[in-house]
Amino acid sequence: MNGDAWSLGNVEPRISEESSDKSKVWKLTEISEPSQCRSLRLPENSRVTKISRLIFTNSGNAILALASNAIHLLWKWQRSDLNSNGKATATVPPQLWRPSSGILMKNDVAGTNHEDAVPCFALSKNDSYVISASGGKISLFNLLTFTTMVTFMPPPPAATFLAFHPHDNNIMAIGMDNSTIVIYNVRVNEVIAKLRGHSKRITGLAFSHVLNVLVSSGADSQLCVWNTDGWEMQEARFLQVSAWRTPTAQSDMAVQFHQDQMHFLVVDETQLAIYETTKLECLKQWVPRESSAPITFATFSCDSQLVYASLLDSTVCVFSAVNLRLCCRINPSAYLPASVSSNVHPLVIAAHPSEPNGFALGLSDGGVLVFEPLESENKWGVPPPVENGSASSVAATPSVGAPGPEQAQRR
Repeated sequence: MNGDAWSLGNVEPRISEESSDKSKVWKLTEISEPSQCRSLRLPENSRVTKISRLIFTNSGNAILALASNAIHLLWKWQRSDLNSNGKATATVPPQLWRPSSGILMKNDVAGTNHEDAVPCFALSKNDSYVISASGGKISLFNLLTFTTMVTFMPPPPAATFLAFHPHDNNIMAIGMDNSTIVIYNVRVNEVIAKLRGHSKRITGLAFSHVLNVLVSSGADSQLCVWNTDGWEMQEARFLQVSAWRTPTAQSDMAVQFHQDQMHFLVVDETQLAIYETTKLECLKQWVPRESSAPITFATFSCDSQLVYASLLDSTVCVFSAVNLRLCCRINPSAYLPASVSSNVHPLVIAAHPSEPNGFALGLSDGGVLVFEPLESENKWGVPPPVENGSASSVAATPSVGAPGPEQAQRR
């Protein structure tokens, strides 16, 4: 991307004959057998039937999930001879943790319609607190004891997305199902601002501590950029949607900042896209071909070199974030036993906070799996060579997807 600092991928220059030969023999890495990668299904809670939200703790030694029935699950890894750093890994099983009190961390669901509720949560930087909601009041939990510190903002409207302010854990952005965004100080129980610009419920929020902005996405397919100094809207743009596929009523457009805090990833059922923040310009886009399954979720790896995406047919795709070119495809046969129903699929993906090749899937049957490449490989394949030296073109592998009507968008 013409020297952009955010293009952090190690794309080899196509100068020598050797690199030219490589381009002719490049082959997509396909993983179809359990022996071709390392995966671990975590201990399960029989009361949980669907994983709605999933995140690694910032320390990297635990995974937190929010199930569709408002129950939180926490898995912790311990230091051991097999796991000297105590980080989350697919090689050593963790403990499904509960405090000695036996208390269950469950959201308020009084008076809510289970089918309409949108589960959401956010974790504080020090891993001590989680704010969470499942259609009812927002709860602030102590993650060490599972105790409820406070509940606030009973619906209507109900919270649909939660995000901590990057500079102050007492301040949070709360996306609502009535299309507003509330900036709230939980310590003094005060609403700082109400942001209005969307026409449907809020589906995603992401702060940039470099640009001092908040990016929001909505079920109206709109992206908005808000200045965090005065909470005024700076830019707004509707997502370009392929004519042959429109998001369903429950499709959640999500946003996540790149490590450089200048660009962000947009994902919905119909596409992956990377945007420049200040002008809301789409730089790259990947659209599944018309016959392929919709995207269910996607996330950057911790170093923003990769994008992990899950599809409704249980395929997991690993892209190079530099150009959204496919590096690796993990087929369901690699991690789902043949006895598992074909209706089981990933709903959410979480990236390991310190291992770029580590990620976890939350499944529609309540299962959570952790993935890593084989130690001998140490990566999820390699992207195809960049054609004509252009890193900004949209790429799609024919067997997975093809570029949509919005083709490569360049500066």
